[in-house]
Amino acid sequence: MNRTRSVVWFLAPFAALLAVWAVVVAATGVPMRIFPQVTDVVRALVTMTASGELFAHVGASLRRVLIGAVLAVVTALPFGVALGASPRLSAFFAPLLRFSVALAGIAWIPIATLWLGYGDGAVIFIVWNAMFFALAYNTLLGVRRIPVPLLRAARSMGTGRVRMFWEVLLPGALPSVVTGLRIGLGYGWRGLVAAEIIATSAGLGYALFLAQKTFSTDVIIASMVIIGVLWLVMDRLLLAPLERRTVQRWGMTAGVS
Repeated sequence: MNRTRSVVWFLAPFAALLAVWAVVVAATGVPMRIFPQVTDVVRALVTMTASGELFAHVGASLRRVLIGAVLAVVTALPFGVALGASPRLSAFFAPLLRFSVALAGIAWIPIATLWLGYGDGAVIFIVWNAMFFALAYNTLLGVRRIPVPLLRAARSMGTGRVRMFWEVLLPGALPSVVTGLRIGLGYGWRGLVAAEIIATSAGLGYALFLAQKTFSTDVIIASMVIIGVLWLVMDRLLLAPLERRTVQRWGMTAGVS
């Protein structure tokens, strides 16, 4: 019962938005070229699904996000742990991390296309770039929060570097790591859409760009809806539960929404 109520409460704002949208467009009589009616967007979604276009764009975008996210995790976690474990490295690199967070992702698109050309390589680089700095910085913060007596105890027992990484530093930083993953994927998703507008011929970002050229506002809004729904599904069904379970398991902070 509580779960049903929670789902209804979560969907209520979207239902209200759809109702306001339908009423305002009907009352103002705004042409579809300016802004479509809800039914126009639904028809566009049905058409895109029937033609297979929707699955092609969604598949291309999800593949790029997955590859970029895996690369970000593989590279950012060791880097963040190393910074958190070494005060000297942290003091040197922390200002650069803070500086780079503001520039990560979209700002790199022009140079990414110069380096890697137009295609998957540039888009995956943007996803990786958007995620890397947020994930590395949160990992650094997570390692710093590990109690000093725990680190001293591990060292006094002769724990080697490899075991220290896998059994102490990474588990202790895990709540912050998962939070960084959640934040970084949000950055990566936005970077993906922006990069696809410029650098590819497939994907949800490209679908937005193509629809804009033909003044197909129904397809533009439909693509925006798909992007939003995909992120909500990833965040609410995968990332938020993962973060909540991690926080509860390690008991580092109070609650996660």
